[in-house]
Amino acid sequence: MYNFARSLLFRLDPETSHGLALGALDTLHRVGGVQRVYGEPVSDPVELMGLRFSNRVGLAAGLDKNADHLDALGALGFGFVEVGTVTPKAQPGNPKPRLFRLAGHEAIINRFGFNNKGVEHLVAQVKKRHYRGVLGINIGKNLTTSVENALDDYLLCLEAVHSVADYIAVNISSPNTPGLRTLQFGEQLDALLGPIRSRSQALDSALGRKVPLLVKIAPDMSEEEVALVAGSIARNALDGVIATNTTIARDAVKSDPQSEEAGGLSGKPVFEASNRVIRLLRAQLPTLPIIGVGGIDSGEAAAAKIAAGADLVQLYSGLIYQGPGLVKACAEALKQP
Repeated sequence: MYNFARSLLFRLDPETSHGLALGALDTLHRVGGVQRVYGEPVSDPVELMGLRFSNRVGLAAGLDKNADHLDALGALGFGFVEVGTVTPKAQPGNPKPRLFRLAGHEAIINRFGFNNKGVEHLVAQVKKRHYRGVLGINIGKNLTTSVENALDDYLLCLEAVHSVADYIAVNISSPNTPGLRTLQFGEQLDALLGPIRSRSQALDSALGRKVPLLVKIAPDMSEEEVALVAGSIARNALDGVIATNTTIARDAVKSDPQSEEAGGLSGKPVFEASNRVIRLLRAQLPTLPIIGVGGIDSGEAAAAKIAAGADLVQLYSGLIYQGPGLVKACAEALKQP
């Protein structure tokens, strides 16, 4: 069924088909058809970061930037859903076209640039949700905010989403916001994570519950750079890390005519790069919760992420190529005996 739908959607502009697919999923959900088509969610409870996940498979940030489709996506059987990246103010993102399929490599290049409706809209949508699984909210900075003032945007978003999130992810690794990735290293990372951690703890105390704080990092790092990031994560007592975001590398897709499009590459070609970072992080931070994301297109690939050192996994590009049935296939592959 999905292969037929995909053949039609792939005839359209990628961003147009993305919107149509989500609209169709919303309609199917409203008539109670999602679980009839894709089955009951896999139950495989796991406790992590003080949260109870119904299974180990989540939706990565980026697919539902504004939490406009949260209930329908949650009905696909995810153990957790991450929405965003959201910024303090609404912004249109980069000019179109900004989304490209590299179908021969089961990959996607995007240069969206944090297009979203702003944090107030996202919070309003989250407050209306019926989905009761774990909800992560991914936060970032506005394009017009300088890197030097990035902390202000992160704190604004943190304060806005804290009361409605189950966990919060700090996105410092998108390649589509100029200068953002410079925040991943050394003193700049400490200068960002320290105040965010401090404010998060104050908000936790005021709310009377802990909202775990994670950071999302890039795959394009050397072993030494991963060690620097790990050190900062440990010093600032973060609750977890999401590894990894999209890559700027193109070695694996050079044969594709669209390989030189600017933006972040996701999908199958990122699989090994993200696994490498996960292994390095696990060696540096033996007990830190790690969410593994990048190139998962099967239950076997999800299991390989866990074997590399991840505790949970997230899907995105694999859903585009394999369809929603991938959620159940991965959750079944990771189910504990």
